[in-house]
Amino acid sequence: MRASQRDADTHTAFEPLRYGARHLLATAETQLAKLPEKSVQSRWVYQLGVLHAALDRLDELHEQWLATRDTLPATAKPGTTDFEINSADRRARSPLASMPASASVLRSAARK
Repeated sequence: MRASQRDADTHTAFEPLRYGARHLLATAETQLAKLPEKSVQSRWVYQLGVLHAALDRLDELHEQWLATRDTLPATAKPGTTDFEINSADRRARSPLASMPASASVLRSAARK
C-alpha cells in the first residue's frame, strides 16, 4: 500500500507539469537558438533531446494506462490490486535485483 500511495503522490505532483512540458521545452529551444554560439554548451542540445524523448514516453505510458483503465472491472478503485499501476511490476523480476559479483567488484575497485 505504501508503494501505491507513493505512486499516486508522484503522479499527483508531476501530472500538472506534463501538460506544460512541451511548451517549456519549446521555450528552452527558442532561447537556446538565440544565445551566442560561444556560450552554448553542446550537452544542452542533447539534454533537450532526452527530455523530449522522456516526455514522448510519458505520453505513451499515459495512453497505455487509459486503455488499461478502460478494461478494468467496475469494482476496481484506486488502492485495489486491479487498479495499481505497479502491480505488474511487483510480479516482474527486476533486472537490477542481482548484479554479477564481478561487476560489483569492478565498481568497488574503480572507486578506490
